[in-house]
Amino acid sequence: MPNTPEMVAAVDLGSNSFHMLVAGLRNGNLSILDRLREPVRLGAGLDAQRCLTAEAQVRALDCLERFGQRVRDMPPGSVRAVGTNTFRVAGNAKQFLNRAEHALGHPIEIVSGAEEARLIYQGVAHSLAADGRRRLVMDIGGGSTEFIIGVDSTPLHKESLHMGCVSMSLKYFPGGKITAKRFKKAVIAAQQELEPIQVAFRKGHWEEAVGASGSLRAIQKTIVTAGWSKGGITAEGLERLVEAALAAGEIAKLSSLPELNPERAQVFPGGLAIVDATFKNLGIDVMHVADGALREGLLYDLIGRLQHDDVRSRTVTAIADRYHVDREHAERVRKTVASLSEQALDTARVDRETAWQWLDWACELHEIGLDIAHSQYHKHSAYIVENADLPGFSQQDQKLLATLVRAHRRKFPSKLFKDLAHPWDDVGPRLAMLLRLGILLNRNRRLLDLPPLQVQMTEALVTLQFPQGWLAEHPLTAADLELEAEYLRAAGVDLRCT
Repeated sequence: MPNTPEMVAAVDLGSNSFHMLVAGLRNGNLSILDRLREPVRLGAGLDAQRCLTAEAQVRALDCLERFGQRVRDMPPGSVRAVGTNTFRVAGNAKQFLNRAEHALGHPIEIVSGAEEARLIYQGVAHSLAADGRRRLVMDIGGGSTEFIIGVDSTPLHKESLHMGCVSMSLKYFPGGKITAKRFKKAVIAAQQELEPIQVAFRKGHWEEAVGASGSLRAIQKTIVTAGWSKGGITAEGLERLVEAALAAGEIAKLSSLPELNPERAQVFPGGLAIVDATFKNLGIDVMHVADGALREGLLYDLIGRLQHDDVRSRTVTAIADRYHVDREHAERVRKTVASLSEQALDTARVDRETAWQWLDWACELHEIGLDIAHSQYHKHSAYIVENADLPGFSQQDQKLLATLVRAHRRKFPSKLFKDLAHPWDDVGPRLAMLLRLGILLNRNRRLLDLPPLQVQMTEALVTLQFPQGWLAEHPLTAADLELEAEYLRAAGVDLRCT
């Protein structure tokens, strides 16, 4: 593929550790060139108001500066960085994100729990042979734990629960003390989190259990090295490990366990309680830990985007089908918007292909709210786009697409664009105006051939030129454009049609 980078990178900003993978990309194949990991413990840096403390931010930014030295000179689009649970819950995440992106030198996406689960599954699936068996995949993060059932590379069911090795260790083992009473409370708390999903995820719905993440890898390594299992995490081996942890009595003494480093020991009790509860509630006898995880999933997802196999496009098509989109009308709008975009897209701040991708998706989804109600349907459409689980989309992605959809008719919501990540806060209004014009010119929903149009667009002026006499022959369109001029005028934009 032309312009395909020779190197790609994935950055996983977890609640416990930050990870980075750098890989060479040749003929669509990956070769890992570099692995970096730092125990930032971002999840432990949330204060009582669930905001990141200054100390936690410094730890994170220092790490990202070091990561940035490795990837800052890589071209845009070749690095995918995602923030997980702590970024999702921190009250000051937006302000911190700006500083974090500057330190790394690349955009950082915040992904939902469901999207995190999908990416984890992709990473695990690529590290295992495709055998057609149903797998349960479990990944323990610092602030959340993901469960996925899938077959080969296809995730079928995804869940993200609000429990992680950092959050559980901080809450149930303060001061580093490990007692039977504390451990029992932690296990019960984890079982309560598991309760809503245990019927769908219990043994019988899958044929093998696979683990991912540092916590599960550390547990497996300790059990096998101690001779409590010949391979994998077994129920019996897990029971003996729990007994050994309780006998140690405190985190500082867990280093006596074989192959457990002091760094992992700090969050080990919380992770162990989650695994113990999971084995009990889901009926797991043995679990093997895979090599792949979220960061590997990010790399493969990135390759898909580079090779025009973007899961987001499949997601948009699925949502359009679910909400019974009028395909013929959406295609007419798409063609008109494409014609206008060729003349008026601002390519100084965003490349044409990327900008068009968002317009294309907005053309397809702008009417999904009609399946709920005709009145205010653009608001219904935007709500669905922003709040549904959309595989492949980050939270920022969904907000951008929802804002374009919300802005396609009636009052122009200028304020909504100010909340978008840069450069979309600047580019977004122009994209929305192109979408509005494309929809307006096809309002009659008939197979009417539009004439050749000329459009020019600046921040404060849109000029639309029709062939001589065309508007006089189409008074309804002329009236619609007059109303549109009023909407845009209220937003500080002058629409002139000649």
